[in-house]
Amino acid sequence: MPPSRTMLLVGEGNFSFSASMSQISPDTESSITATCLQQQDEALRHEGAASNVQIIKDTGTCGTVLFGVDCTKLGECASLQGRVFDRVVFNFPHRGRKSGVKKNRELLKNFFLSCVQVLAEDGEVHVSLCNGQGGTPADQPRREWHNSWQVAAMAAEAHLILSDIHPFESEKYQSYKCTGYRSQDKGFHVAKALLHVFTRSPPYVSAQTLKVEEAVEGEKIQYNIPAELSDYIFRYSNTEALMLFEGFLCSGSVHPVRLAQDFLLKGLAEKWSVAMTTESIPFLIKAKRLQTCCRDIDSSHCYWIHPLQKDLDSDIRTPADKEKDQLTLSDTQGRTDTPDTLVARVCACSLDEDAEGESSVYILRPSLLPQMEDLLFGISGLVFRSVPVNIWALPVFHELLLRGVFPSDCEPIKLLGQRLKKLLAPHGVSLITAQGGLRLIAQPMGLVGQHVSITFSLNLDLLAVLLFSLPDWRLLWSHDPRLLKQFGPRPSPGTSFHPFSLFPEHFSFDISFWTGPTWEEKKFRAVVREASHGTVEQVKLVDTFSHPDLSQTSYCYRLIYHSHTHALSHTQALQFHKHLESLLSSRLQVTIR
Repeated sequence: MPPSRTMLLVGEGNFSFSASMSQISPDTESSITATCLQQQDEALRHEGAASNVQIIKDTGTCGTVLFGVDCTKLGECASLQGRVFDRVVFNFPHRGRKSGVKKNRELLKNFFLSCVQVLAEDGEVHVSLCNGQGGTPADQPRREWHNSWQVAAMAAEAHLILSDIHPFESEKYQSYKCTGYRSQDKGFHVAKALLHVFTRSPPYVSAQTLKVEEAVEGEKIQYNIPAELSDYIFRYSNTEALMLFEGFLCSGSVHPVRLAQDFLLKGLAEKWSVAMTTESIPFLIKAKRLQTCCRDIDSSHCYWIHPLQKDLDSDIRTPADKEKDQLTLSDTQGRTDTPDTLVARVCACSLDEDAEGESSVYILRPSLLPQMEDLLFGISGLVFRSVPVNIWALPVFHELLLRGVFPSDCEPIKLLGQRLKKLLAPHGVSLITAQGGLRLIAQPMGLVGQHVSITFSLNLDLLAVLLFSLPDWRLLWSHDPRLLKQFGPRPSPGTSFHPFSLFPEHFSFDISFWTGPTWEEKKFRAVVREASHGTVEQVKLVDTFSHPDLSQTSYCYRLIYHSHTHALSHTQALQFHKHLESLLSSRLQVTIR
């Protein structure tokens, strides 16, 4: 244990583990508090308990021993009031006697809910379990899920994530003697036992609607960012995380998206010089530019925007309200050291998401192609696509566009294709010749980039997932500082990412409802992303039924909830699902079945 750390051990039997820890960590700046459920007279009947208690008290670790402490009610323990610990340890928990898996799951869940009340913000919870009990792939052989203690799922109920698993090294603790088999003073097998390390999950961020003002072709436009995109946009306005998240692509960034771009540009620079633009560009573009520059993009996958009246809120908001709600949004897509500034604030006005029509002349840029008219350079930045919900469909991602002019006899497409193949083939990217250009394909996500006219378009987010073996693109948008800590040394592509949430559980829920004669799935998936805080990774239509007499249709969708970035318990997933039902009823006027 590092110096100046505090450790709480719960559920001790004969206190031999606590005594061993006291001898291993004799630093006087550290402290150990050992507790057990039994009262003192009963606890000291265990063989060796009295001598172990004395060792804890005599060593220089500021050792304390407490009796009669219920590990499921730590917040109620008077001796622990006002104290927090850097590490809480529970070795081989068990309800006693021949209790089944359900009772032991309940013990784990109640322990986790209790221990977070005395856990430091950056603290760890260590739980050691016999082989097979945890129910994770680290158990060999692995039990069936329903026959395990489901330790990661129980911890998620307390907003804890499984961050690491180690073998329980009993030989490291020389005086440790396991006891308590079926509530007796007998030992049990600890061979292949595992130590599970849990840490706090970042909190979920509620979706909000942002009011933004931008200059678009010389005209100032105010509009609302859709609520399901708010967290992505906040990343470019969170002043507390300015050094970490102010533009994943800004100069000096160690974000994996920036590392993926640097890797690609460095490889191309061996053959061609690529000049990246430093121009700051708005999120909003005029819809007519989509028709002229992005004909391959489905307009139904665009976020259509209605401009707001400039003084929309002047009569209903006080100057104090406006000052309080005003935020600074740094438009860092241009990668300048002094980016242009947008004014944005939370607005109570709702966005009319069905903005297609004659009155709607703006969209959130679905590509950077409109910014490359008659220019010779590279450009990268955020783009937005209102795509179906599935694990590799990104509503927001960083696009890299490269455009060049070559001599007519040099076969630029062939040369660039050969260069990209050399760079990306080792990371699972295949180049396929298509009509009029090339397509970059990788499994399981599919299209990563393509050649369009004289421009190459690449999805930097998916490229970063491939280069650093991330299990999920949503990790790129994690608020957890542990993400960037792994990339601080700027690792080379091919370095595997170590997830800080291991083996997150999937939860499946169905939702059925009646709609009117028309149904717009685009609005449905927008509400799904907002209500689920981005935890739904797949939506599948499983059934439809049209009533023969009424102008109504019933839809049944199956939603898969799964998160690599946050603790997601069954309770939390169900809460998100109930919120989805409420939003669908109020916004889309459906009747939940």
